[in-house]
Formats: sequence, structure tokens, C-alpha cells
Amino acid sequence: MARRRQSVTIKHVAADAGVSLQTVSRVINDEPNVRPAMKERVQSSIDKLGYVPSIAAQRMSGSRSYLILALNDRERTIADWRAREGNDWVDQMLLGGMLKCADHGYRMLVELVDTHSDHVERELSAALASLQPDGVILTPPHSDNPLIVNLLARENVPFVRIGSLGNGVGIPVSMDDEGSARLATEHLIKLGHERIGFVAGPDEYSLSQWRVDGWLATMAENGLPTDNLLASGDFSFESGQLAGRKLLSNSPRPTAIIASNDQMTHGVLDTAKEFDLDVPGHLSLISFDNSPSTRFTRPALSAIDQPVAETAAKAVELIIAAQKGEELPEVPITVPGRLIERSSVSPPAPLRRD
Repeated sequence: MARRRQSVTIKHVAADAGVSLQTVSRVINDEPNVRPAMKERVQSSIDKLGYVPSIAAQRMSGSRSYLILALNDRERTIADWRAREGNDWVDQMLLGGMLKCADHGYRMLVELVDTHSDHVERELSAALASLQPDGVILTPPHSDNPLIVNLLARENVPFVRIGSLGNGVGIPVSMDDEGSARLATEHLIKLGHERIGFVAGPDEYSLSQWRVDGWLATMAENGLPTDNLLASGDFSFESGQLAGRKLLSNSPRPTAIIASNDQMTHGVLDTAKEFDLDVPGHLSLISFDNSPSTRFTRPALSAIDQPVAETAAKAVELIIAAQKGEELPEVPITVPGRLIERSSVSPPAPLRRD
């Protein structure tokens, strides 16, 4: 029988480097006041021996837990998973957050919380007590839930509020939703579109209004009308269908529509078929999110790529910086999106050059 390989411990590292256990611990935990030469010496032994610090050992060595907790909306997340409609928000959040955590010796956990529940404070308090995370990442709509925000502030837990302006507490991080809406609207205007409809998301998400603001401002700056060109949905396919019927029933109808997420855009695309409208021949479409489904529709959807992974990574960096007592930015951090051009957009019919 093959002998089980003995695991490398902090004691082996200390012996190889010729230093105390405390010194190795300080290097592992990236504590201040460790001379560069000593840090290099210990790190050399860690690399040579293949030592991997355990979370349990790190937690015992100091006040940090090396865990970061991300909260996502329970109802919407479970609905998306069950529907299997290609929404990859959680995947992208894990991609950015988990990889950045690994770079710093942290781990990230995700909890699903019902932001509308009367018991949200109790649920979150239990999670904080059991996990003792070094910080919390809030995603919309949790980012602006006063019960959640005030609880974290009282508990003195560093937290990042994605999709929020902060209002004095927490660390606000924005994906520049207003700027992204401007980008999509400007793209359509440059192609010659003048009647550009917009499908907004639900009011409980601050980003919904920011996107509307970006569309409205860009239309106004170009002297273009917005009356009867705004509809709202709840991020579902069905609400996109309803919004599409409302906008496309207008006379004159819009020649382009921007919708605030991929599922609603799919709903608008489905409704365009009901009206016997060709996309992009009669109607151009731009979506928000750029989840995998946008590539596989016919036509493939142009979309604002929401930088979810990059934003989650930035949130992790900010929490770790807060734990170390580093100075944090006084203004919201912005991680801009970008427009991915595909085949759902063209100049309006009279301007096309076939």
C-alpha cells in the first residue's frame, strides 16, 4: 500500500526558513512591519515546500476570517435557475469574486436572501454570526435595502454596495448604468434612428432609473422625442412582451428599442414577430447584460456587456483594503460597461443602403 504523503504545515515552513511560527503567520497574513528580506525568505520556503495555508489556521492566527460573503436576491436567482434561461449574473459574480479572493488567500461564499422578507435582518444576523465574514458584497436590490444596510453598518462589517450611490454608508460601486444607456442610445442615433423606445426595469432597482436617465438625457441632447416611448417591465420575458406591444402599438412606432435586460429583450423580439416586423430591417434592438442567450438568438442581439465579474473583483479588493485599514475612495467606484455589436441593429429602413 502506498504511503500517504505527509501534509506540509506551518511548522515545516518555519523550520525550513529558520524563523518562528509567528513570523510565518505574519507573512501568510500579509501583516505590516515584516522586513522584505524576511518576507522573501519565508515565501521561498512556502513555494519550495508547496505549503497551502488553511482557512482554519488563518482564522485562528488573527482577527480575520478570510471569508467574504456575497448576497444575491433569493427569489429572482431561484427563478432564473429553474427557468434555465441563460442568465449568468451569479456565474459572473463567482468568476470575478472567487478568483480575486483566491489571489489574496480568501474564499467567497454566496447566500440567497429575500430582500422583501420581514425576517431579513434575522436571517442575515444568523449568517454573520456563523460565518463571521471579513466583508459583505451586496447586489441589487439588497444594495439599497435599509434593513440590510443599517444592520451591516451597526455590526461594523465592511460592505460593498453594487449598483448604489452609497448615501454615506458602505462602499458604493457602480457599473455606470446611466453611461451605458447613453452609449446604447448614442449608437442608435449615429445610425440615423430618431424614435428610440426604452424598456425600463422595476423601480426597486436604482439602476433602472439610472438607465432611463441616460436614455432621456441623450435623447434630449439630440433634440429627439421621448413621449410614448418609455415602457416598464420586471426583468421577465413576459414583461418584455407586454412592453414591446405597448411601444410597437404607437403610431408612428419606434424604429429601435433598448431593453434593460436580456430576458425582456427576448420578449420584445418575440413581440416584433407578432407585428410582422423584421429585426433589424424594421426594428433594431439593443439589450443589457450580454448573457449567453444574446449570441444564440436569430438575429444575435447587440448588448451592453455588464462587467459583473470585474465589479465583483473590485468589490473584493475594496473589502480587503478596508480590513487592512487602507484609505478608500470617497466617491463611488465606477466599472464601465461596453457595447457588443451584433446583428440586431441596423440603420432605420429609409436610410439603409442595400
